[in-house]
Amino acid sequence: MRLGVIGENLVERILARTNLAPAPLIETQIAFSMARAIMAGVKVGLYDAIGSHAKTAAEVAATCKTAPEATAKLLDTLVGCRYLTYRDGRYRLTEKSRKWLVTTSPHSIADKLLFQYDEWDVVAKYEEYLTTGEPLELHGTLEGGAIWDRYQRGMRAVAGISADEVAARMPVSAGATDMLDIGGSHGYFSVCVCCRRAALRSTILDLPEAIEHAAAILAREGMGERVRHRAGNALTDDLGSETWDVVFLSQLVHHFTDEQNRELMKRIGRSLKPDGVCVLLDVIRPSTPEAAGGVGAVLDLYFAATSRSGTWPIATMQAWHRDAGLSVEAPIPLRTLPNAAMVVGRRPRA
Repeated sequence: MRLGVIGENLVERILARTNLAPAPLIETQIAFSMARAIMAGVKVGLYDAIGSHAKTAAEVAATCKTAPEATAKLLDTLVGCRYLTYRDGRYRLTEKSRKWLVTTSPHSIADKLLFQYDEWDVVAKYEEYLTTGEPLELHGTLEGGAIWDRYQRGMRAVAGISADEVAARMPVSAGATDMLDIGGSHGYFSVCVCCRRAALRSTILDLPEAIEHAAAILAREGMGERVRHRAGNALTDDLGSETWDVVFLSQLVHHFTDEQNRELMKRIGRSLKPDGVCVLLDVIRPSTPEAAGGVGAVLDLYFAATSRSGTWPIATMQAWHRDAGLSVEAPIPLRTLPNAAMVVGRRPRA
């Protein structure tokens, strides 16, 4: 998936293709102004205020307790960005807004957009990363309960995009009973996997500070002891020997170095029962820069700057599996999450 300048008529498409349109200006000022406008709509409750009915700018402003003229400007901007429609003085949500930005929608990612205010401050330091080569350590900036809470709610929102697909397509052996979800915090992936397999129960291993702010999110799923937290550190904790049918890591290996991931995979390999699987769900780094789509390329820089390594190629992740004594299975590209895939290793039965 690639983002970029999209002409809205024949003339604009010609200007874009002939390099007459100032693409860098559109892809910077217009892009970040558009992003902030969409986020502002979430923060002031604009999408919820409109809901399923057409509203005037004055009605939206009254509900959101915002200035009427400024609210009208934001509403008009969101019409231009295709998040709202306008007719006879009233604004309506588009299907895109209704699905993704209304907080009562089961697909809502509104919480992720609220956490993006914190991420905004981090990516503003890209130049610092470029100068020093030292990662900005996003998790190290999560000081204070409010930020940790926004982070956990944001990650739960992102998980909701792909969790059903992940649960449906994860190659779990029949009769599996024990799952270890490393770094799973909010637990939604475990919830979806366990709901599809009546005999399966999951232990979520995560840092104590993550669990503190994720416990309430998991409790709302009503899974009881079938999905439970265990405080610890994946890089140092004993994972057991032939203990788990499934070990699942979502969006975690991009935080670790190659050496750390290799050592972790070896301990995971020992912890798996025969025929057990290790499933790495992550954004994938393309094999070459030329093969990178816009989303994949941007996320590789983002994760490199905010963690310890950035995204990894499938071949590297499969090498970790092999070094851990696991057989490599075909990767499973996700349909619901651009540039993401499940990379699977299985412990031989014998």
